[in-house]
Amino acid sequence: MPTSPSDPAPDARSPSRPAGAPGGPEPEAGPFDLAVVGAGPAGLAAAVTAAGLGLRVALLDAGERPGGQYYRHPAPGLGAARPEALHHGWAAFAAREAALRAHAAAGRIAWRPGHHVWSVVPDGAGWLLHALAGHGPEERPAAVRSRAVLLATGAYERQLPFPGWTLPGVVGAGGAQAMLKSGLVLPGRRVVVAGSGPLLLAVAGSLAAAGAAVPAVVEAASYTGYADRTPALLRNPAKLAEGAAYGGALLRHGIRLLTRHAVTEAHGADRVEAVTVARLDRDWRPLPGSARRIPCDALAVGHGLVPQLELATGLGCATRRGADGAVALDLDAGQRTSVPGVWAAGESAGIGGVGPALAEGEIAARTIAGRPVPPALLRRRARLRAFADAMGRAHRPGAGWTGWLREDTLVCRCEEVPAGLVREAAEALGARDARTAKLLTRAGMGWCQGRMCGPAVAALAGEEPAPDRRPLSCPVALGDLADLPLPLPAPPPGYPAGGGRPGAGG
Repeated sequence: MPTSPSDPAPDARSPSRPAGAPGGPEPEAGPFDLAVVGAGPAGLAAAVTAAGLGLRVALLDAGERPGGQYYRHPAPGLGAARPEALHHGWAAFAAREAALRAHAAAGRIAWRPGHHVWSVVPDGAGWLLHALAGHGPEERPAAVRSRAVLLATGAYERQLPFPGWTLPGVVGAGGAQAMLKSGLVLPGRRVVVAGSGPLLLAVAGSLAAAGAAVPAVVEAASYTGYADRTPALLRNPAKLAEGAAYGGALLRHGIRLLTRHAVTEAHGADRVEAVTVARLDRDWRPLPGSARRIPCDALAVGHGLVPQLELATGLGCATRRGADGAVALDLDAGQRTSVPGVWAAGESAGIGGVGPALAEGEIAARTIAGRPVPPALLRRRARLRAFADAMGRAHRPGAGWTGWLREDTLVCRCEEVPAGLVREAAEALGARDARTAKLLTRAGMGWCQGRMCGPAVAALAGEEPAPDRRPLSCPVALGDLADLPLPLPAPPPGYPAGGGRPGAGG
C-alpha cells in the first residue's frame, strides 16, 4: 500500500526508542566461552568458578548488583551500614562478589548488570543472546555471542487467590522481604504472614526484628509432613539448626504459628483491615465453623516459589514435575539440559534455596570447562536436593484450596477474570486445560502473561500447571524485533529439530 506524506519512513522507529544500528545490535566481541543468565547465587557461583578455570565469561543480570533476589542490596541512597544483618549466609555471597570484581577487572568476566535477556537463539556453533540493557527511555538492545549458555534465572512467587487478595496492603511474602531488604521499609505495622513453605518463618522473623507486630504465621501445611523424610533431615543438621533458629525467633517475638490454617479472605475498604483464617483438612479444604478474624494492616502471603523457565522452555528444554508440584528443568548429573550447549542451575532445577544453587553453579561450570567434579561437591548437591524435595512434598498445595474461592473472586488480576468465569469455561464449555480456559476467558493474557494466575487457572480447569512456552521472556519493542537480522542462523550441530526432544515438557 502506498504511503502518504504523513506516514513515517519505512525504517523509522518509535520516537520513544533510541535509534539502533541497521540490522540490530552488534554482539560484543567474542564469542564468549560461556554466557551466564542470572547473577543470583547459582549464576554468580558458576561465573566465578568458570572464570577461575580459564573460561571467558559473560554474566548478564536484570539487576544492577549481583546477588539476585536472595541477596538483595539496600538502595545506595539509604546508607545501610550493615546489609548483612538482613541476610543469611552473607559471607558466602561476599566472597563470590569479591571474586566477580577481581575477574571483571582482569577481563575474565564481562559483568553486564541491567541486562534483561529476552531470547536465546542458535548461532552456528553457539548461541546468540538478545537483551534489553538499561531502563525506561535509556533502554537499548544488546546482544552477546557465546559457545555455551548457563541459565540461572531464579524463580517467582506462587500465589493462590482468595477473596480480597487484590486489596492494598496485601503483598507477596517474598515481596515483603524484598521491601525490607532493598528499601528498609515495612509493608505495615501489624502484618499477618500466611501461605505455605519455610520462607514464611524467615519473613516473619525479619519483619518482627525490624519492628513490625506479627500476630500470626498462618501455614497451610503441617510440619508432620517431614516425618517420612527423616533420613533427608538427619543428613542436613545445619538446616535443622536453621529451622530451630526461626522457631526461636517466633517465640522471642510472641508470634503464634498456626499450621493447617489459611487466610481465606481479606477484609477492608481502602486497605486491608483484617483477615479471615480457617482451619484446613488434609486436602486444604476450609473446615466449616473454624473461621476467625485477625486484625492487621498488611498481609504477606505466598505459597512457595515457581521456577522461571521461559528462556529454557523457549529453547525446547525438557521439564519434569518437582516434588512441590511446580515444573522444573530435567537435568543430568552435570547440570546439562536436554538441548546441547545449554546448562542450568539453581531454582531452574527445582526450588531448593541458596545451598543447592551454589553447589549446582559450581558443578555446571566444571562440566562446561571439561573439568572433573569433586565427589564431595556431588554429595553436597545430593544431600541438599534431598532436603529440598522433602520441603517441597511437605508444603505442596492441596487440591482443595479452590474451595475458598467465591464466584466473584478475581483469579486473573490483569484481565479481571473472576473464578466463576473460569469455572464456567471448564464445566459448561469443556475447557480441560489452562490454554483453553485462557482462550475462552482471557485469563493469563495480561501483562504478567499468566505468571500470577497460571496455577489457579490450571487448578480450576482440572490440570497441573504446564510449562510456559513463549518466544520472548519479557516485553520487547517492535522496533527491536524488526531490527533483528534475517534469516536467523542455523542451529548448532546436535540441536533438535523443533526444539528439544519430542514431547519435552509435556
